[in-house]
Amino acid sequence: MIPEDLRYTAEHEWVSGGGGGPVRVGITHFAQDALGDIVYVQLPDPGAVVAAGESLGEIESTKSVSEIYAPLSGTVAARNEALGDTPEVINTDPYGAGWLVEITPDDPAAVDGLLSADAYRELTES
Repeated sequence: MIPEDLRYTAEHEWVSGGGGGPVRVGITHFAQDALGDIVYVQLPDPGAVVAAGESLGEIESTKSVSEIYAPLSGTVAARNEALGDTPEVINTDPYGAGWLVEITPDDPAAVDGLLSADAYRELTES
């Protein structure tokens, strides 16, 4: 379950969009499956500046608390407010309603430097 039209990180985040506007970020099916039942999400406020590879929030599950890492440097344009009441939607729809934040990248071309679906598939199968 690795959509071909997204880009990925080795930390199991996905990115959709590009071309100058905000990109949408979430965690992959692989990540949500490893976490188990998600019970809480802490996300940055819109306007927050994030740096690629640095923590931008946390996801708490019945198993553990995990960091969410920024796939790109930029400014948070929006966060998924619905996750405050229903964080479990990340488990049921990680690539749709379970998105986390939208980031306006400092360098829109950085999206192209992320992992392709094939490269992410290799990472998760090894």
